[in-house]
Amino acid sequence: MKIDNILLIALHESEGIGWKTINRIMMTGGLHEGLLLYDMNDWRALGLSVERANKLTRNFPLLVEKKSVELSNEKEYRHPAKSEGNWKLTNRAKVRIITALDKVYPDTLRSSPQAPWVLYCIGDLQLLELPGIAMVGTRVPTAYGRKIAAMLAEELAQSGLAVVSGMAKGIDSVVHETALRSGGKTLAVLGAGIDVIYPPENRSLYEEIAAKGLIISEYPPGTNALPGFFPQRNRIIAGLTLGTVVVEADARSGSLITTDLALEAGRDVFSVPGPITSPKSRGTLDLIKQGAKMVTEARDIIEEYDSWLPKRASDTYNKERRVPRQEHPDHIVGLTNDERQIYHMLEQGHGSLDEMIERTQWDFGHLHSVLLSLIIKKQITQLPGAIYKVI
Repeated sequence: MKIDNILLIALHESEGIGWKTINRIMMTGGLHEGLLLYDMNDWRALGLSVERANKLTRNFPLLVEKKSVELSNEKEYRHPAKSEGNWKLTNRAKVRIITALDKVYPDTLRSSPQAPWVLYCIGDLQLLELPGIAMVGTRVPTAYGRKIAAMLAEELAQSGLAVVSGMAKGIDSVVHETALRSGGKTLAVLGAGIDVIYPPENRSLYEEIAAKGLIISEYPPGTNALPGFFPQRNRIIAGLTLGTVVVEADARSGSLITTDLALEAGRDVFSVPGPITSPKSRGTLDLIKQGAKMVTEARDIIEEYDSWLPKRASDTYNKERRVPRQEHPDHIVGLTNDERQIYHMLEQGHGSLDEMIERTQWDFGHLHSVLLSLIIKKQITQLPGAIYKVI
């Protein structure tokens, strides 16, 4: 593993170093071996307290050395977890570490606000390349909520979308289990260390996802679940996916945090209506009032992402439902008119955000959404300095 990756992982696992501090390092001097020589004043200049700066001065070089040894075989990561029993639960599963410097790091997540610097993964990393849909909801669903969650998850998984959720009780568990049972793909994003099964009763589900899907966490192995970790986890669920579906949620449900994060990342929000007399429908009904797309069948979601889906799966799905697959007259298949406009603009040469805003007269939010869509469809790529070019 390259020294830049090791430095980034060591920073990520250092006590007192958070996302903002790493971002400050990346924006100023970047990752370099000179960090090993930083004294207290250098760390203080990054906004750290005297106590934390002192600890880093002493401990950071030792941690980098330790990481270099642990990551000498980058195909397998053996972190000294707090509990040996945790590793026995996963049969000492192989943990892969991905950093924001790696090519395998998903573009959808990279373009989202506060994308995690480091991800710990168990399972099939190729699932990161699939178009994903987030499905979230209450931890205590009604029979209606369970039925609708299973119905939608089955069809979405069979269409070629990877179902992403948080492996919590309730709706999360239902959609993971259904995606696996229907032969689809699912990703679970944890609010604890990659080796910490929470809730404990989801042990068998955890093991099945590890074997057939992908488990992700930004927290190092051995990190216990804390309440504040789950909202942070939700930004990864939203960032990994093209859109978020809320199946059943009351007015103060934590699931609504994910929809806020999805909107912040420029992603779609879908909501399943429920009985107006049910408290667990108040959150989803409010979302519909606020402009979320109402979902009464999986097709309401799938039609938004037809161009992202594998052609065979998409054609089969449409044929079975007698919905003709739309053909695009342009040689660039699957792009909207706005996406074609930007694509043709970039065919003439690299373009910056400011240049494209001036030429299109679009607002920033719309342009960012179109650029993100083109990146996801692998038509363009982003260069340093918010410069874009055709692939």
